[in-house]
Amino acid sequence: MSGLAPVQLRRLAAVAAEGSFEAAARLLHVTPSAVSQRIKALEETVGQVLVRRHRPCDVTEAGRPLLRLAGQLALLEREALAEARGSLGVDPGRTRVAVVVNADSLATWFPPALARLPAEPGFSFDLRQDDQDHSAELLRAGTVMAAVTAQREPVQGCRARPLGAMRYRALAAPPMVDRWFADGLTRAALAAAPVVVFDRKDRLQHRFLRTVTGRALDPPVHYVPSVPAFSAAIRLGLGWGLVPEQIAEDDVAGGSCVDIAPGRVVDVPLYWQHWHLDSPVLVALTAAVRAVAAETLRPVTGQDC
Repeated sequence: MSGLAPVQLRRLAAVAAEGSFEAAARLLHVTPSAVSQRIKALEETVGQVLVRRHRPCDVTEAGRPLLRLAGQLALLEREALAEARGSLGVDPGRTRVAVVVNADSLATWFPPALARLPAEPGFSFDLRQDDQDHSAELLRAGTVMAAVTAQREPVQGCRARPLGAMRYRALAAPPMVDRWFADGLTRAALAAAPVVVFDRKDRLQHRFLRTVTGRALDPPVHYVPSVPAFSAAIRLGLGWGLVPEQIAEDDVAGGSCVDIAPGRVVDVPLYWQHWHLDSPVLVALTAAVRAVAAETLRPVTGQDC
């Protein structure tokens, strides 16, 4: 590790965050040439290309461990500086907390967890959104310090803790039920009825179809990549879809939606993964996330549908 200069790691992190050498230079108040020289020196030390130089720039597989190291060093440096300044009565500033969360958690239980963090020291949240089956990729890439993910196995250099299961119920608007499911959830009806899917990474609805029918069906799909718009599309009758239980309960109680498969649910186990550091920031964040998850999510039973 003696060959790695902190300034080189900081510039690697800036290029990864900003997407170009020019933008990283503006962030760091240096010239693009100075950024380029530091990255080249780091690549010579490692003996591999660390940054793909296109728009936007991205970090190679070889650069990911170094990007994670850069983030960890920056966090520890901020915490040490905050402690030193705090002993002098100086405002230590705010700590940036970068986390990737799946959309449904972000729309329901995760923000209350952030609200439980202590007011001091101050936190600045940098929340990224990705599907729970893919969110660990940003953690692996080193661009976030923690993730809500469906991945049970720890990413290298990280700790993984179970949070519980997010439960989904299959809903449709009453007119759609009358049109498509008058005879129940038959294979023919499910193959023909439109379905609302969050995005192309979202496989929950197709998983439900396979569980119910025993086959991989290919119904018409509406892609709606927004949690409020997703629920609205179902209420308006565009298609049926799997809705988080916290949202589904209100829609069913209000009569805008019907549970088309009473007693059948999809439970998605979620895990909290974070850098393997003894950091006060990560300790506080982990405690808040696990506390709210314990109050909100379902116990993991290993069964669904």
